[in-house]
Amino acid sequence: MNKRTQLLEVIAALPEELVDQALNYVQMLQNPIQITPGVCGGQARIRNTRIPVWTLVAYHQQGSPDEELLANYPGLTAIDLSAAWHYYEQNTEQIDREIAQDDLV
Repeated sequence: MNKRTQLLEVIAALPEELVDQALNYVQMLQNPIQITPGVCGGQARIRNTRIPVWTLVAYHQQGSPDEELLANYPGLTAIDLSAAWHYYEQNTEQIDREIAQDDLV
């Protein structure tokens, strides 16, 4: 039995009260960028962390390679970083503003 089939069987066997939680978790895996009012000032962040996208982008712009970021943030994955870079490409002005605002502090 392949892993996809195993996963489907596990999901099918879940009690109804856990189905919503499982769905939320799968959706979070598909898109690790979250924006939650009251968390990280409502700024885009990596799934269930307090690591804002702008922080990763700022380090990346200063020359930090992905390997260094993954070593410094052991809870992150390469997929998380790819999602952050993609988010930045789609929201460059917003992230640049957040980086500039942090530089003023």
